[in-house]
Amino acid sequence: MSENDYYNPRKILTWAEEDRPREKLLLKGKSALSDAELIAILIGSGTVKLSAVDVAKGIMNGASNNINDLAKLSLKDLMKNKGVGEAKAITIIAALELGRRRKDTIVEKRRKIMGSQDVYNEMRPHLLDLRHEEFWIILLNRANEVIRPFQISIGGVTGTVADTKMIFKMAIENLASSLILVHNHPSGQLVPSKADRDLTRNIVEAGHILDIPVLDHMIFTDNGFYSFIDSGDM
Repeated sequence: MSENDYYNPRKILTWAEEDRPREKLLLKGKSALSDAELIAILIGSGTVKLSAVDVAKGIMNGASNNINDLAKLSLKDLMKNKGVGEAKAITIIAALELGRRRKDTIVEKRRKIMGSQDVYNEMRPHLLDLRHEEFWIILLNRANEVIRPFQISIGGVTGTVADTKMIFKMAIENLASSLILVHNHPSGQLVPSKADRDLTRNIVEAGHILDIPVLDHMIFTDNGFYSFIDSGDM
């Protein structure tokens, strides 16, 4: 390494102490750091020509400087950034997943579903940022409190299947008094398809027979939702 390389101002160790991410966190607290600086702490190092902060800024630029967009990136997407190998990409994904799980921490008091917005909020930790379709149910007790959300199936980009027998098996095993259907559209499309409508009708009919009413079917997207009950389709 040449003398010029050693004193390269892009090297974090040559910066003023208060400008280094780790030292900045210690001196000023975590809220003083930018998203890129927090990511720089995660990845730990940069390249010969780029500091960890430079690499982190490149990662954020590739995600439109938006943490929500960053959470949508796959391992391969992250590795397209200069200075990001598999280990660093895994570290970033793991950190974002921990943040998601923190929001999803179960509190002792059961959450009550009073309307479609409550359903959307309940499912955000499970369905936000997905690039494929998933089908879930929310099981409720007699007070419309959440017993638990349950994943029924995982599909592809354009669809997933829902087994009516599996849905009501889970409802019976958990002593649910009612349930809500939820599936996501990664495309952002909020208009239900004919298949969505047919499936809803069949599951609602099965619920009538088993005395476990289906209260709603929601199509979830990152930017909003479609509620069958709010739209008069149930």
